[in-house]
Amino acid sequence: MRIRRFAVPLIALTCLAGQARAQQHAEAVFAGGCFWGVQWVFEHVRGVSSVISGYSGGNVAYPTYEIVGTGATGHAESVRLTYDPAVVSYRQLLEVFFRVAHDPTTRDRQGPDVGSDYRAIVFAHDSAQLREASAYVSELTAKRVFGKPIVTELRLRQPFYDAEAYHQHYAALHPDEPYIAINDAPKVRRLQKLFPGLFVVR
Repeated sequence: MRIRRFAVPLIALTCLAGQARAQQHAEAVFAGGCFWGVQWVFEHVRGVSSVISGYSGGNVAYPTYEIVGTGATGHAESVRLTYDPAVVSYRQLLEVFFRVAHDPTTRDRQGPDVGSDYRAIVFAHDSAQLREASAYVSELTAKRVFGKPIVTELRLRQPFYDAEAYHQHYAALHPDEPYIAINDAPKVRRLQKLFPGLFVVR
């Protein structure tokens, strides 16, 4: 009887532990210009365990870099993050995205890259993320953090397709390439300056 009495609570505790582990992994998707730099920024954020470059927001399944670049599919270069909400909150990820990873005041352009595939979008995973993103944009606007209106789009999540292997971790693997050194390395330095508590060296 004693074994049966304690077997159920132990099983229940095991299930609860599994649920707790599952809750430590959440996802976020952002588009903010060339995915090389956005990926590199979030690879330096504490609590983010994975950052994948890819395409989202379009109308063609399994697009390629070449076709996305024509603007014909409607996709934007994007990154998908896996993160631990117990370490870094979605609000903090939004702060990094808006304050470091991209310029939210330029439409269909980030730095030297021009086109609809470089437009900025928050792809909210659910209505809760969408509300939080909307509230944060309203806060930035009210505080006049940027000198121009914020044009970054807020949408519910759409299918995400991984980019080709040679795009993954490109900036981290080619830090001395002129494009990376000029456009992306300053973002990583800005992350360290503005959010030292979130910055990690990888």
